Amino acid sequence: MVSFLLFGTFIILLVAAVPVAISLGLASAFALLYSGKVSSSFIAQGLVTSIDSFPLMAVPFFILAGDLMGHGGLSRRLLNVGAVFFGRYTGGLAIIAVVTCMFFAAISGSGPATVAAIGGIMLPAMAKAGYDKGWSVGLIASAGSIGIIIPPSIPMIIYAVSANVSITQMFIAGIIPGLLIGFGLIAVAWFSARKRGYTGEDRRYTGRDVLATVWDAKWALLVPVIILGGIYGGIFTPTEAAAVGVIYGFVIGVFVHRELSWKDLYRVIAESALTSATVILIVGTATIFGRVLTIERIPVMIAEAMVSLTDNHVLILLLINVLLLFVGMFMETLAAIIILTPILLPVVLAVGVDAVHFGIVVIVNLAIGMVTPPVGVNLFVGARIGNTTLEKASAGALIFITSMLIVLLLITYVPPLSLAPLSLMGK
Repeated sequence: MVSFLLFGTFIILLVAAVPVAISLGLASAFALLYSGKVSSSFIAQGLVTSIDSFPLMAVPFFILAGDLMGHGGLSRRLLNVGAVFFGRYTGGLAIIAVVTCMFFAAISGSGPATVAAIGGIMLPAMAKAGYDKGWSVGLIASAGSIGIIIPPSIPMIIYAVSANVSITQMFIAGIIPGLLIGFGLIAVAWFSARKRGYTGEDRRYTGRDVLATVWDAKWALLVPVIILGGIYGGIFTPTEAAAVGVIYGFVIGVFVHRELSWKDLYRVIAESALTSATVILIVGTATIFGRVLTIERIPVMIAEAMVSLTDNHVLILLLINVLLLFVGMFMETLAAIIILTPILLPVVLAVGVDAVHFGIVVIVNLAIGMVTPPVGVNLFVGARIGNTTLEKASAGALIFITSMLIVLLLITYVPPLSLAPLSLMGK
């Protein structure tokens, strides 16, 4: 009965358009009060202890760093670099959009932030060049999801904390999957653009133009080197790397590029604080929700049921992929990770699946969920920026989602794609 009350209340509140964090908190409170197994103070204690974590401090820092760099001119310079290398090819603007999203992913760690930063510049340019709006939004929304796969990644931090695995190992494991999804999107975009007649730019860049553009973007191109190189080289932890990213973004935006005024700085910090507060609230309430599940032994029962059904890891991973894709359509990414990790991790560990590899599978599934309605946040952001409807954006994204699903299957059933870099780096 407690489980029915927990999930029933949560679903009803979501349908009533109550914010995810509030829905999780209220559902957990009702279930706990009904069960009477713990005191009401358990909720307050859980909210505090769930966010009292040094690794979680990386989340607000990475959010602020991404916002500072996006508003400080780094994203525009990355686009300029993409233009000189790929602008002349068929579907050049589409290729530029994907490549820049991949690079910006190594700055922001967030899917919606990547869509907003790159889409704000690319979507008007693609519309002016005659690209279909729905197709363009679908492409950038899909490419923006790479923001949570290529490190640094906020959802990876949340999974690492939930599954008690190394954040650095998660970051390393996400590199090849993120690149594969990016290259898959580029291939599909090129074939589709060729069929649609989207030609490249007529302009040809000289070697001097290329060097000048790359030099102008040098501070943006150095970001992944500094942040990821520092983490993998053992110079600083992911949390410290996020703080370094904030300082770097501030210095470059205010003093080097001088495109971030003090007035802009206040607005950027306020927006980042609001985003961070939303994320932290989701983390806290989702953790309480997960603890209620644990008290009711729901993870254990689900694990036992799945293992009794089959001990074939191929089938179990397939079932989990279907479940995660379905959940990703309706639930916010961070909440899904915190709730489902304690439920599904024991299942995959029982059939010999590595926890880090499984984390990448979870992240990629939920990244696809960011592009699938009705809660496809990347689609909402892209449709708003691209001045088109969600229906047209969803139709445009379909071909790109297919590409991502193919890569998901590869990542799921070829573990070395995630784990080989760990072995090479001795992690």
